[in-house]
Amino acid sequence: MQRVAVTGEAAELIRRLTATHGPVMFHQSGGCCDGSSPMCYPDGEFRLGDADVHLGDLDVGLDRPVPVWMSKAQFAYWQHTHLTIDVVTGRGAGFSLEAPEGVRFLIRSRLITDAEYAAAGDAPG
Repeated sequence: MQRVAVTGEAAELIRRLTATHGPVMFHQSGGCCDGSSPMCYPDGEFRLGDADVHLGDLDVGLDRPVPVWMSKAQFAYWQHTHLTIDVVTGRGAGFSLEAPEGVRFLIRSRLITDAEYAAAGDAPG
């Protein structure tokens, strides 16, 4: 089971951002200044460590998939959800690559089914 997906509009924005900035990655913010926003960074700009979980990769029609990460502590709360990265009009976080575009990424979520959860196991795919 894939734990993350992307809308067509968000995929198009990711392709544009990649054309400008090179390969990108997402880290699902856990709150504080940026709420719970999916933050888009040039791949490798956000330091990942043992406290981060790879949720999966987005296929947006590029040469390589776009990885999506979340902290282990936050994953403990969100492990029963499927996340979809979408984009809406409005200014988001100043740290995320889409900020100057007048749009912001956001997460849409739904509970995963018992069958999906069983297929995924205890850790993300």
